[in-house]
Amino acid sequence: MKLVLTIASNNDVKTIINAMAKEGFFTTRISTTGQFLSDGHTLFFSGTEDEKVDKLISVIQENVTKRTVDVRGVESTLEGTLLKQPVTVEKGGAICFVIDVERYIKI
Repeated sequence: MKLVLTIASNNDVKTIINAMAKEGFFTTRISTTGQFLSDGHTLFFSGTEDEKVDKLISVIQENVTKRTVDVRGVESTLEGTLLKQPVTVEKGGAICFVIDVERYIKI
């Protein structure tokens, strides 16, 4: 058994949940906020059998959106001057962590 932890944009939550349910996957979700982009995200906890992990990741991948945005960069100093250079970053998509489950107990 595996635990798939997925971080995705709040913009994609309903689409992901509906697609997962349609394919027979269930999940628990927690709202989170990232530090760099300060946008709302959701962390999904999804347990599944080893042989279904690729299908779960495929369902997630098919139901997330990506876009690029310009944001202020991190603070840095150059000869005593504080600069915040704009940076173009990709937002959206998802990050999945697949973790072995040593034991699963349903009480």
